[in-house]
Amino acid sequence: MEFSWGSGQESRRLLLLLLLLATWEAGNGQLHYSVSEEAKHGTFVGRIAQDLGLELAELVPRLFRVASKGRGDLLEVNLQNGILFVNSRIDREELCGRSSECSIHLEVIVDGPLQVFHVDVEVRDINDNPPVFPATQKNLSIAESRPLDSRFPLEGASDADIGENALLTYRLSPNEYFSLEKPSDDELVKGLGLILWKSLDREEAPEIFLVLTATDGGKPELTGTIQLLITVLDANDNAPAFDRTLYKVRLPENVPNGTLVIKLNASDLDEGLNGDIVYSFSNDVSPNVKSKFHIDPITGQIIVKGYIDFEESKSYEIIVEGIDKGQLPLSGHCRVIVEVEDNNDHVPDLEFKSLSLPIREDAPLGTVIALISVSDKDMGVNGLVTCSLTSHVPFKLVSTFKNYYSLVLDSALDRENVSAYELVVTARDGGSPSLWATASVSVEVADVNDNAPAFAQPEYTVFVKENNPPGCHIFTVSARDADAQENALVSYSLVERRVGERALSSYVSVHAESGKVYALQPLDHEELELLQFQVSARDAGVPSLGSNVTLQVFVLDENDNAPALLAPRAGGIGSVNELVPWSVGAGHVVAKVRAVDADSGYNAWLSYELQPGTGGTRIPFRVGLYTGEISTTRVLDEADAPRHRLLVLVKDHGKPALTATATVLVSLVESGQAPKASSRALSGAVGPEAALVDVNVYLIIAICAVSSLLVLTLLLYTALRCSAPPTEGACAPGKPTLVCSSAVGSWSYSQQRRPRVCSGEGPPKTDLMAFSPSLPDSRDREDQLQTTEESFAKPRQPNPDWRYSASLRAGMHSSVHLEEAGILRAGPGGPDQQWPTVSSATPEPEAGEVSPPVGAGVNSNSWTFKYGPGNPKQSGPGELPDKFIIPGSPAIISIRQEPTNNQIDKSDFITFGKKEETKKKKKKKKGNKTQEKKEKGNSTTDNSDQ
Repeated sequence: MEFSWGSGQESRRLLLLLLLLATWEAGNGQLHYSVSEEAKHGTFVGRIAQDLGLELAELVPRLFRVASKGRGDLLEVNLQNGILFVNSRIDREELCGRSSECSIHLEVIVDGPLQVFHVDVEVRDINDNPPVFPATQKNLSIAESRPLDSRFPLEGASDADIGENALLTYRLSPNEYFSLEKPSDDELVKGLGLILWKSLDREEAPEIFLVLTATDGGKPELTGTIQLLITVLDANDNAPAFDRTLYKVRLPENVPNGTLVIKLNASDLDEGLNGDIVYSFSNDVSPNVKSKFHIDPITGQIIVKGYIDFEESKSYEIIVEGIDKGQLPLSGHCRVIVEVEDNNDHVPDLEFKSLSLPIREDAPLGTVIALISVSDKDMGVNGLVTCSLTSHVPFKLVSTFKNYYSLVLDSALDRENVSAYELVVTARDGGSPSLWATASVSVEVADVNDNAPAFAQPEYTVFVKENNPPGCHIFTVSARDADAQENALVSYSLVERRVGERALSSYVSVHAESGKVYALQPLDHEELELLQFQVSARDAGVPSLGSNVTLQVFVLDENDNAPALLAPRAGGIGSVNELVPWSVGAGHVVAKVRAVDADSGYNAWLSYELQPGTGGTRIPFRVGLYTGEISTTRVLDEADAPRHRLLVLVKDHGKPALTATATVLVSLVESGQAPKASSRALSGAVGPEAALVDVNVYLIIAICAVSSLLVLTLLLYTALRCSAPPTEGACAPGKPTLVCSSAVGSWSYSQQRRPRVCSGEGPPKTDLMAFSPSLPDSRDREDQLQTTEESFAKPRQPNPDWRYSASLRAGMHSSVHLEEAGILRAGPGGPDQQWPTVSSATPEPEAGEVSPPVGAGVNSNSWTFKYGPGNPKQSGPGELPDKFIIPGSPAIISIRQEPTNNQIDKSDFITFGKKEETKKKKKKKKGNKTQEKKEKGNSTTDNSDQ
């Protein structure tokens, strides 16, 4: 006899399920292949690279790889031809058990850019497993009194294959007592059994041997057999009977041991021992069931004695026997199906499939950093997992596929602000209460060269003494770069330019790594006062970034130039010979020693001293301490030697002081022997006498005018102060006027601010006024000169108000040099007043430069000037400059000079101020009259020099 295990309805159901599965997979865009189980190594599965649209040449560079969770290395891909092949033995029953669907899920991952493909390889079943019975022999005890059509259940065979290969048909060996029962359509009830269709007779046949054969539907067919040994018993003709043949129970997982599953109840119509029933598990029950459950033999209660896990087994089938205690025991059977209910007892599982770290700080938005796989062994809502990310980070999670998330860049990165992020990914299921798991990943931000080196300040000022040793360190520049590693390695270099006729690199150099600036050669203040250049700092990034800083190197002067004597006339060098008449009076200027010093400041401030004569004799001559003019101290008499050798020591004020010596030979002659000298002296005596009268007249007029103007101003000021309402800070008294007098004149320096309520004429101005002294007659002149000589015997302490800083010198673009001084005659026979000659201040090194000596006192009347080689114009003796600058003040000195024979000698009145245009307008009004006076003045000056 043969019976088919499956049916037409089951075939249609399986076909519909396969169609639905194929439709769902096509909608998800996955690749599907199929391969038979037990295929040999190297069996072709599919051209996976071609089907995924990948080029063969990019498989290796893009790190083509295949991952299969928990499947080992069953399948591999040949990277040379992109073919998916069988790598090791595939056993469908081992992979999927009795499941109708069996496939290997592959994850294909490629980088650059990161892509993930999902491939399903269906494992086709082959008929490689024969039907297997639980045992090779089954013993049955049947009473001879059993009625016909009695049923005796049998445990059917199982086939590990599926589909047609698992459709079993049974065949019973030929006999006259039993037939094989047709199986039921209910899949949960295995209806295989024996039907008694002929009464048993123990005396005729105490034992019956049968063979039950199971045949599957595969090609070729495989079979399995079991030996049935039937023992015919006597008496006890009522077997126990259960209330139902099938019980279904729902049991939550993780229940504690001792939990009651079900209480079974069976009844026996017999009496006595034949009616007492003992419950037990059938011998066909698997050991796994026996390890999980226990049945009470008396009460029939089934209780839990092992760990029940839904993920391990979703249901259990238990066959229970009820056997009576008759001499010939009879049994009844039932089936208990225990369905396990899922609880949320598994924490989600997080796994980072791929990491692309570190990430560049200039990475575009949307860059994939990591691929995260999540899973949960629970089912239903308990297995639905959602992921979240740490808040306030520039990243986000994007769901790319079922149970897959991509960690992508959501906002711009800046490594200089945050160099690394500690991200925490949290996976939470949908159970109640929900369970969660976390995974941490450190995302390091790779540096990009986006910051240029920066200096602490855009400009540095450096002071270096001249005559420095070659290669000395003068300054160190330092720039910081906010980047990291090679992007922060800063190198320094000079921004090359020309300094005059030479390259900048011949003066200074900079160390590329330390930023130290070195002077390559000794610097000379007289040649170069200010060296301004730029140092460039560049990093080692690609592309390189850089910035510049400006260095202003001021070369400070040292006293390295001795005074140099100037020839008194063209072609004259060495000693000077002068003829002096015996008849000259006291204060007569015999000669003038001229010297210059290439240094500046104190180092260029010169003083003149007359060395004492030999033999201790007193000579009737003296030299001006700062003018260098040699004049008589008294009237000459016959006791004086006819020849005098005068040694004039010219000394600067440097430390140590440098000197030069001039020799002047003075010969005393009669007036007739020096006609030219006499005539010149006569004209020089008459001219100054007349000039003195003119000067006094003009001086009186000027004083009266200024006094009247002052009184008028005071009256107007008082009226305004009395009429205007008092305001705090208005009409505040100005600073007191400083007046300093010396042998050659008086200097008046005042700095006053006009109150706002008193005047509206623009900004306040600063005035410096100089007046020449009123000249005494020739009789008192000698005493005055002696007093002056004593006053100049010791130089006064320099006024610190005249200190001249290097920054101010740079701003004025001028230097301090003494070149040549003019002589302003005060009157006949009077002391000469020395005025500096100067050209306009200009920033070019070739033009003339001007400034007072550093540290010079106001009373010293000593100003130093220099003409550059590019400005050949130099004032001669007696000429005055148009203008020069007062150190420490924005004022410009303007000097107006008139000839000596004019009624008012304008050279004795000098105004220092900012309103130079007003003075120019006044000069224009003089017209031709001023021109004539200048011509006469020049002739007088020439006579005086001779």
